[in-house]
Amino acid sequence: MRFRLSIFLMLLVAGCSEAPKSEPSPAPAAAPTSQIHGDLRQVMRGVLFPNSNVIFAAQDKLDVQPAKDPSTATDPLASTYGGWDAVENSSIALAESANLLTIPGRICSNGRPAPIDNEDWKKAVQELRDAGMAAYKAAQSKNPEMIAEAAGVMTTACSDCHDKYREKPGGEKDRCM
Repeated sequence: MRFRLSIFLMLLVAGCSEAPKSEPSPAPAAAPTSQIHGDLRQVMRGVLFPNSNVIFAAQDKLDVQPAKDPSTATDPLASTYGGWDAVENSSIALAESANLLTIPGRICSNGRPAPIDNEDWKKAVQELRDAGMAAYKAAQSKNPEMIAEAAGVMTTACSDCHDKYREKPGGEKDRCM
């Protein structure tokens, strides 16, 4: 009888106690989507212009001394990551910025949609990407002649796009057409 009572109590306890429930797995996080925070002019002035200037300046200015406090330097060539590192970093920033120019929904400063579906736009974006990578390889080599060549590639990439989309007879209102 005692044995049966023990079994009965064990079954009773087992039946009454709840097994820990496993928490449902959280839903997988959605892949981040590209978000647009600036118009094309702001991206150009904030990302492409300063980084291309590092490439152009590197043609004659890589003997820049570090700033008094390199961590707060506004000149990338004199910053904590100055010299050839700055040229490499700016080169990669330019290559990566090509992606910013292809995000659907990007607008020009005049409110027109950036012409991301136009074949000549796609070609100009690829030229920018290629120019950034040419500058990156030149910076890795630490060869001033290669930097000068890469700066030429950058100039061509910028001009090809600006001639078509920026330098318009009607000025600002006719850009991105």
